[in-house]
Amino acid sequence: MSGSPGAGTDAAPGSGASTDGLDALLVCLQLTDSAFPSGFYTLSHGLEGYAQAKAVTPDTLPALLADLLRHGVGPSDATALVLAHRAADAGEWELLAETDRRLHATRLNRELRLAATRTGRQLLDIARESIGGEALERYAALVAAKRAPGCQAVAAGVAHAAAGVPVEQAVTSDLFAFCSSFVGAALRLRLTDHRRAQVVLRGAAPVVRETVAAALVRELADLGGCVPVADAMSGRHERAEARLFMS
Repeated sequence: MSGSPGAGTDAAPGSGASTDGLDALLVCLQLTDSAFPSGFYTLSHGLEGYAQAKAVTPDTLPALLADLLRHGVGPSDATALVLAHRAADAGEWELLAETDRRLHATRLNRELRLAATRTGRQLLDIARESIGGEALERYAALVAAKRAPGCQAVAAGVAHAAAGVPVEQAVTSDLFAFCSSFVGAALRLRLTDHRRAQVVLRGAAPVVRETVAAALVRELADLGGCVPVADAMSGRHERAEARLFMS
């Protein structure tokens, strides 16, 4: 007697996707979703500072996003995520802590440091509860002992590693989350509309691929971006009288 199609199986015949691959995808979708309560989507990633200084327009928004990916978040956060993922996989806890400390040191003002650690520690707490595993517990112990600051990118790397998500998929997902958060901030700042935001988001895909490829081959000594104008805008934003975003 046959059951309903697919009953008692992990994947549909001929689907070409393993259960593990689907589970990794589900973890990525969960950790990068705007509903995930890490506070990541309360950040403008420097965009509000540009808007306040009238240094960005709807036309220049895609170029700004591309520059931040290539020269800012790619060499810093994306690289740290890759290194943290690999360190967690290998059980190299001191290397994990050092990666976190170096990433934190690249944040040149209080606003950026606070945003990174506030969202990172929140992500870590929720990941420990929802994903679990030794890697997250060991990292939490490092943060509690103040041997690691708890930056968002490092916490994301450990969470993805704990869930068995491949490193390339993990860093790609996190960079997409950055882009999605960036265009979401642009919407609230009236630098784009919902339709154009999707064009900008899709248009960033080649730069995301480029940024992922570069992050995968960097070493710890290479960690750190160079975006002096963005740092200056962040410094202005920190002292602004009115702000919509944490950063």
